[in-house]
Amino acid sequence: MKLHQKDRFSRRSVLKGAVAGTAISVSLPFLDCMLDDSGTALAAGSPLPVRFGTWFWGLGHTPGHGVEEKSATGPGITFLNECRALEPHKEIINFLGKFNIPLDGRSNYPHESGWIASRSGTAPDKDKEIPAPTFDLLIADAIGNDTRLKTVDLACTGNPNHCYSARGTYTRTAAETSPTALYTRLFGPDFVDPNKADFKPDPRVIVRKSVLSAVKDERQKLMKQIGASDRAQLDEYFTSIRELENQLDVQLQKPAPNEACQVIPAPEGSAVLESNLGVEIEQVLATHETFTRMLSMAVACNQTKVFNMVFNDSLSSLRKAGESLTHHSLSHEERVDPELGLQHQTSWFNTRCMEALATFIDLFGSIREGDGTLLDNVLIIAGSETGDARTHSIDEVPFMTVGRAGGRIKTGLDVRGNADPTTRIGLTAMQIMGLSINSWGTRSLQTSKTISDILA
Repeated sequence: MKLHQKDRFSRRSVLKGAVAGTAISVSLPFLDCMLDDSGTALAAGSPLPVRFGTWFWGLGHTPGHGVEEKSATGPGITFLNECRALEPHKEIINFLGKFNIPLDGRSNYPHESGWIASRSGTAPDKDKEIPAPTFDLLIADAIGNDTRLKTVDLACTGNPNHCYSARGTYTRTAAETSPTALYTRLFGPDFVDPNKADFKPDPRVIVRKSVLSAVKDERQKLMKQIGASDRAQLDEYFTSIRELENQLDVQLQKPAPNEACQVIPAPEGSAVLESNLGVEIEQVLATHETFTRMLSMAVACNQTKVFNMVFNDSLSSLRKAGESLTHHSLSHEERVDPELGLQHQTSWFNTRCMEALATFIDLFGSIREGDGTLLDNVLIIAGSETGDARTHSIDEVPFMTVGRAGGRIKTGLDVRGNADPTTRIGLTAMQIMGLSINSWGTRSLQTSKTISDILA
């Protein structure tokens, strides 16, 4: 039973104490007494925020061993051996199968063309080219300007280049790879407890803001002195500068109270965590779990509304301890079992990836928010870059949605794309997140068709 309005706690309620003489405060989550009688909004009437994220894994599934193929879209997902770990979560997932990536005669750059075309809406004309912004950044432009961190980008392999978010070829995002650095970024000196009554702008932020403004003032002068190619590259750079200025503006304002936020302690054994960064599968699994624990609370604390998690890179450099062959190498060199139709070691790595996704879902689902969990108020697009790693196929690349997006989508569906372009997925995600966009993509990737089956 809900408490009556007169019995509700203040939205600024915190737990206060001291450690070694230092005052501390721990924010409270969204308790029933802080919400409306339905438990779906704050007591003052403001809706619970909806957040967006992506979860990437490299090399997809072994065809016929990830999800059972159905003849038509409908309720019920049948997970096969490589995806068995997702079985407990199938009611919060939509599987999006049978979508393709037409290249209009352009080259298929292995492990690159798939993610670039799916995320930017345009297939690259040359290797490593990213011809348009990825859809996560378009969503961040729409919903991410009122948080301290516009996006949070994480790579579990220890390589900051393993990130699939970019404004263009020259402005590919560098991912965070260090758990201790991530904790400092999320909950260190720049973190402002949204539930503290007193607020003073950090003078360091003011200094950084003034420096960036001076750089901005010089932009027009510089742009007149350089050629077209350099202007294009610098335009991307200055766009990033402007975004950073906007985020600094946010830090100069008092954040809105957010009782779902509980400041978590710094990860224990940080020296051990840092020494274990790498591509050995157990290292990557440990880093991923640590990242997810911090990221899920950062989302609950409204530090960001947009995030990208990369479990393993598109070339999948994952390997077992003491072995030299990587997941990617095995996908090409390992013999196919003629009876089962799979490569056993490659399939083993594919399975570990899906176990990691299950862990990600578990941890987001462990944070209570209103009458549900954080999963009720997020939309996560989980996807890969290839349909069959052994042949570099970019047809039938597996994608899933995770979460209920604040009730904006239905879940538990197996959706058949009927060879339509994967850009339908990005367009649908952008519309769910509130963007006024009717079509997206270029050439054969252009679409104005959303995945209406999943819309609530």
